[in-house]
Amino acid sequence: MTDKILPFSKSQLEKITETYPTPFHIYDEHGMRRYAKRFLDAFSWNKGFKEYYAIKACPNPFLMKILREEGFGIDCSSMAELVLAEKLGMRGEEIMFTSNDTPDYEYRKARELGAIINLDDISHIEYLEKHAGLPELICFRYNPGSLKEGNTIIGHPEEAKYGFTRDQLFEGYQMLIDKGVKRFGLHTMVASNELDPEYFVETAQILFDLIVELNQKLGIRFEFVNLGGGIGIPYRPEQKPVDLDQMSAGIRKLYQEKIEANGLAPLKLCFESGRAITGPFGYLVTRTLHIKKTYKNYVGLDACMANLMRPALYGSYHHITVLGKENQPATQIYDVTGSLCENNDKFAINRNLPEVEPGDLIVIHDAGAHGHSMGFNYNGKLRSSELLLRENGEVVQIRRAETLNDLFATLDFDQLNDFEA
Repeated sequence: MTDKILPFSKSQLEKITETYPTPFHIYDEHGMRRYAKRFLDAFSWNKGFKEYYAIKACPNPFLMKILREEGFGIDCSSMAELVLAEKLGMRGEEIMFTSNDTPDYEYRKARELGAIINLDDISHIEYLEKHAGLPELICFRYNPGSLKEGNTIIGHPEEAKYGFTRDQLFEGYQMLIDKGVKRFGLHTMVASNELDPEYFVETAQILFDLIVELNQKLGIRFEFVNLGGGIGIPYRPEQKPVDLDQMSAGIRKLYQEKIEANGLAPLKLCFESGRAITGPFGYLVTRTLHIKKTYKNYVGLDACMANLMRPALYGSYHHITVLGKENQPATQIYDVTGSLCENNDKFAINRNLPEVEPGDLIVIHDAGAHGHSMGFNYNGKLRSSELLLRENGEVVQIRRAETLNDLFATLDFDQLNDFEA
């Protein structure tokens, strides 16, 4: 079981809304730092261990600055994310660039920053060489196909667009050797929001076995292996978080049996977890506008799927708290909805809640990853602000809400006046 406890009270949140109107996302610094320390401590046995926070989960530089202070690197997949890393002063091997269908200018930017480039396809070797030059360290993303099961979010590996096949890995690394590359890494990412710690142990076994075979056949000594992300979070109260110590112990045992026993240590372990780092420590705060009673009962919010699209996109569960009514019985059944002109704009369907009234503050839990970052402007909806609850209790705005001027900034209304339809 996971207690869905909030880091703020109703009175505190009401006071915050006096300065920052709903809806907004708010993140708990203390929770993020505590989890970051636990993550690094679990793998402290591996010298050089690095967690590259997948910045796509919540691309706010204030949060990344906190995580960098805790010792994290950054995992980027686009030009914007590379520039965000640059603006934070990040350089070199604290940046992992894992992308697909990558344009040449993004590779050049990654080379400029000295990032570790993680190639997604064998054809990208010559493309990278032609447009940006080959760095001294290159990583390949492995797609294990039917050897490994995926899940509903990321799909079956053999149907995914990502990564090298097994045969392509051997061919690709030989190409790098022939081109004079001396330093190598290996990566995979085959699941998302996985809660079974043994899943990641199995992933490590696949990669460790592959590293041994690549060494035996090609003579390669790998510097690091990136076990990817996908560490899930308990969105539902009845779920348990991933046991990091159990996961680490299983991986350590395999490391001793396969890497150390074959003389391939030291091998640095990496992850690119995003969801687990910030997800449980972010909340979408919204206010009830209307209670609609037709064929069903609806709670209409001032937020919509433009603020959090996971429930509409995946049918995902997000826990909901009605502030001030936590101890009241959940005797009512509601669909909790937003105002988009789409019937799937729902945060919950047939959800048992206490009786909700217009004006009630609603908190949607576990919105700190793939929440604000997946926002959009359909129906002209403006993306909300992001706030940070500091460890000392202070609340600071780390991204202001969009305005209509922001939304219309790319439209040339002066030209419109002269345009003849």
